Amino acid sequence: MLFSDLDLHPILLNALNEMGYQSPTPVQSEVLPIALTGQDLMVSSQTGSGKTAAFLLPVLNILLDLPAEKRPFRPKGERGFSKMKDNIKPKALVLCPTRELAQQVAKEAIRLKGMAKGVRISTVVGGMPYGQQIRELENVTILVATPGRLLDLYNQKVINLSEVEFFVADEADRMLDLGFAEDLELIHKACTNCEQNLMFSATFPKNIMRLAEEMMTEPHKIELSSKSILNDNITQQINFADDRSHQRELLMHWLRSPSLDQAVVFTPTQIESEEIAELLEDEGFSVTFLHGGIPQKVRNRRLETLRKGRTKILVATDVAARGIDIATVTHVINIGLPMKAEDYVHRIGRTGRAGRKGDAISLVNVRDHKRVRDISDYTSFKIDVSTVEGLEPTLDPNDFRESRNKKGGRSRRGNGGGNGRYGKSSGGARRGGDRERAPRADRESRGGEARAEKPKRERKSASEFFDAPKGDRDSRGAEKKRFKSERSDRPARPAGDRPRAPKAHSRRTRSE
Repeated sequence: MLFSDLDLHPILLNALNEMGYQSPTPVQSEVLPIALTGQDLMVSSQTGSGKTAAFLLPVLNILLDLPAEKRPFRPKGERGFSKMKDNIKPKALVLCPTRELAQQVAKEAIRLKGMAKGVRISTVVGGMPYGQQIRELENVTILVATPGRLLDLYNQKVINLSEVEFFVADEADRMLDLGFAEDLELIHKACTNCEQNLMFSATFPKNIMRLAEEMMTEPHKIELSSKSILNDNITQQINFADDRSHQRELLMHWLRSPSLDQAVVFTPTQIESEEIAELLEDEGFSVTFLHGGIPQKVRNRRLETLRKGRTKILVATDVAARGIDIATVTHVINIGLPMKAEDYVHRIGRTGRAGRKGDAISLVNVRDHKRVRDISDYTSFKIDVSTVEGLEPTLDPNDFRESRNKKGGRSRRGNGGGNGRYGKSSGGARRGGDRERAPRADRESRGGEARAEKPKRERKSASEFFDAPKGDRDSRGAEKKRFKSERSDRPARPAGDRPRAPKAHSRRTRSE
């Protein structure tokens, strides 16, 4: 099949031809013929498969066929903040879980529409000034947004969603993971004249199916990721490391690979991303770093240096795992593995894009076999374990395959038995029985002297541990806010079991 075989607008065919695309990808071949008929769709596909164009092309195709008078337009000269609210009535809405992904989708839409007039694409994401975003929303046709900031503007009656005809939820599973389920339903209900719904997700768990029942009418389901959720163009391997020092030696080896053009290095924490970036800079690499504590404008500038080739290596937390679509990224290197197996899939999906080959190397502690097993179970793919000559692990990973219970470690349950780490019972009753223990200060130390009361340490708030999108809370105080709501990209309530950060911490200004 060729794009020219589909009923696409000539402007879109010209844009695709200029971009060098003649034939649709497998997901596009399945989605486009059905989506162009106006039917609701649920699509499950792997990352890097071309799904962005799969939902943008049908939306653009219908909008380009609309008569000019039905496209949002304000005559030249009729500008001004007071009149703009009446003119912010998008025809199509695309929701994304992260800012980076939303901006990437908007850029792809701009490329696809080519020189078409009367179609304006704008983004609404947290971390950017309200006033600037509102000015850019004038005459918007396709709005790409994150749920939190969009709902804020809608509640402030800045955006009118009553004329939205096409609703797209990209990476819906990720939005639900972040706690946006209620926001998604509220936004969709505000789109009172919606004619077509498209939902893209890595998988179709029960919560996604429930959401689809609420939002869609007899959707056609396409599952392309059932066979494999991994990109076949990506070569994966694991290097086991004894410790952090060994891990960094392996990192240096791979970053000096002759086949490396550009690379994304993923780290588990914000602090480690900065430490590794500093280490690589000292070694002479062209490097920058990204994490959730960095203001959005700075993140955008740093991503642009990677796109333009001025930076060779990007060190990032999972905040950048979705939304980076740079064909010249040849390598993804994981410093350890993420907590969730699906995050691993999105991490390595930053390479091997647009039909190119890519390498994904994970530098894993020898003891961390559980996450390796979880990823293999999730992807139905066994990742090859390899070694680097001269940097082989001194510890045998096979020694850590069995659970600690079988090796005599601590029991997972409070009343378990076992021989204990040092050959003695560790899971039975506590020494001394169930008698009430005296306060620490009243107990004698082994030397017979009174034991001093141990000073209590302040615990960090949850906001200091999680690398979730911070939105405008990161820069509060840096500018005067125009609106009451400060939720930005965050859901209305904490996601999952994540504790709510104390207010005293949430008002802090975080510097880059």
